[in-house]
Formats: sequence, structure tokens, C-alpha cells
Amino acid sequence: MTETVRYHLGQFPPGAEVLDWERLVPFIGPANAALARYDGLITAIPNADVLLSPLTTHEAVLSSKIEGTNVTMGEVLEVEAGADGEVDQPKRDDVEEVLNYRIALGFASNALRTGRSLTLHLLREVHSLLLQGVRGRDKNPGAFRDEQNWIGSRGCSLNEASFVPIPQEHLQSGLDAWVGYADTQQLDPLVQLAILHLEFESIHPFKDGNGRLGRMIIPLFLVQRGVLSRPGFYMSGYLEERRGEYIESMRSVSRDGAWTDWCIFFLEGVIDQARQNQQKAQSILNLYQQMQHNVTDITHSQHSGLAVEFLFSRPIFSTTVFVQRAGIPRATALRILQILRDEGVLKTVREGAGRRAAIYAFPGLLNIAEGRNVF
Repeated sequence: MTETVRYHLGQFPPGAEVLDWERLVPFIGPANAALARYDGLITAIPNADVLLSPLTTHEAVLSSKIEGTNVTMGEVLEVEAGADGEVDQPKRDDVEEVLNYRIALGFASNALRTGRSLTLHLLREVHSLLLQGVRGRDKNPGAFRDEQNWIGSRGCSLNEASFVPIPQEHLQSGLDAWVGYADTQQLDPLVQLAILHLEFESIHPFKDGNGRLGRMIIPLFLVQRGVLSRPGFYMSGYLEERRGEYIESMRSVSRDGAWTDWCIFFLEGVIDQARQNQQKAQSILNLYQQMQHNVTDITHSQHSGLAVEFLFSRPIFSTTVFVQRAGIPRATALRILQILRDEGVLKTVREGAGRRAAIYAFPGLLNIAEGRNVF
């Protein structure tokens, strides 16, 4: 039976004497350098919101997967494209959670662009969007919990829990301390972020959705602190791959005071994910530039540029949506789709029949976002 670990009351934030900076320094430089290289690349990408949008969807899938959903990025995009009737109800529920994550992240990103910061009010707004109409909608979306919660196997009691978050009577003071620490300037923003992420998960302020919101805070804080120019940095791939170590590293802080070990684990993740995110972003940019030339060559159309822009904004789509939103005359749009399918640029997900539109996928982009060939 797993030992029950209880929240580290009175130990946040860790004092300077608690963190072993001699052990942290070898990771701090490489982590900051890796993020700077990644930010330099995405800053130079034209229309990055469109070109890198599949990475946002992939992050939403992985962050939700850590919480128990079982859906792929392709399934999410297929449902969004209109194939929801071919997906069973449990899958549709998972898809809705992923789409909510993407909506909530977009809302928070826009809030930061307009000058807002990571306040408790903003976190409640984002949480409300995260649980809107999905599992957890009966757990007070947008409101902090009003009773003690705990983490463990389904149906376990408090005494059988793996982790017990901050006691209910200390929740508000814990949240205030979290915001106060987020607003300070620490020796290194990435170490500060590591501590902030762990503390949010340890406080576990909501009845549901804490894991997803806590991971969402990572790119948002990096933008707020000026480390990144846009919230396009994602860590759920690293955290999902090393889920057991992720959970145990957080538990060890409350159990053993292992703040330095946790920060090293987090910084290693920043280095790893910055490298992977940079590789994906560069591959997407290369594909975009290649497609601009190739689609022009095979379609001989003045509208080829609009077609390429659409493919990158919606890598799985229906014929109807392409005709309506690509900005291309209908006859030309249908001709371009036929050519792209015949040339193997597009893959047919669902054939059209009667009034039911065909659905196509753009494998080149989807495989980059997934990090493997899935289409």
C-alpha cells in the first residue's frame, strides 16, 4: 500500500538555504538557453498562431491524457471536422475535455496579452472554461473547493490516499502565498516556475481539473515573466512519458523536503521539451515553405497560398468547411482538393456520400505534431 503523504504546511516557499544551488546551476543555464533558442525560432515564424496550432492541440491531448482521457489528436480533429457521429460517447467526452483545454489556454493567453496577470480571479475564469459541459461540471467550475480533497485510487478513503493537499482551513492563505510568490522576482525564473507548478498541484485548490490547469500555468508564467514571447511551450509530453517519476517527485517534496530534486527533474524537462518543441516547430516551418512551392506547382492556381494557409490551420477538415472558409471560389476549391488528394498531399478520412461531406487529413503536418507517423 502506498504511504499517505500530506501537504508540506509551513514550508512554502522554500528558503534560500533549502535549495542546493550548486546542484541546480548545471541545469539552469542549459534550460534557459534551450528556451531562448526555441523562442527565437517561434518569434521568426510568420503567422505562428496558425502554423503551430497543431502543437497546442497535441499538448491539450497529452495534458488531458495524464488525467485519464483516452483520445488521440487525430480523433479530436476528426470530431471537430464533423465526424462526431462515428465516435462513441466516451470518446466524445474525452474530445470535449481536450477542446475545453484548448479554449481555456487561448482565453488565458489573450488575457495576458491584454495586460492581465496570473491572479486567482484569472485562474478561476480559466478553470470554469476547462470544466464547461464536461466531466467535472458538477464540481463547482470556477470556484475553489470548500472541503478537504485527496488524491489516490478511485474510491479510496482519506487514510488510503496517495497525497492529501493543503488542509481546507489553510487553502486561502496557501493560495495567497502562491500568488505572492508568483509576483516576486527570484534568482531564476525557471526554478521559480518549478516551485510554482509543484505548489499549485500540492495545494490542489479545485475539486477537479487541477492537473490540467497546473500544467497550463507553465507556458503562461513564462510569457508573463518575459522568458517567452508567446505561450507556445508545452511540457506534458515529458510529464506523461515520466508520469510515475513526476508524481513521486512531487510527493517527495512534502514527504522529504526534496525541493532541489524536484527542481532538477523539472529543469531536465524544460531542456528536453524545448529541444523537442524546437525540432517540431522547425519541421513545421520547413513543411510550410515546401508546401507553398509544391501546391503552386501542382495546382497552377493563384489561390494555392490560401489553400496552404487553410491546411495548416485545420489539418483535418471537411470539404464543406474548406469551401466555406478557405477564401477560394467554390469550383476552384473543389478542384484543388481533388488535386491534393490525387497527389497524396491529403488522405481521405471519410468519403463523401449524398449530403455528407468528405473529410480529409493533412498527414505531413499531423505526423510532425505527433512526433511519429500516425497518418
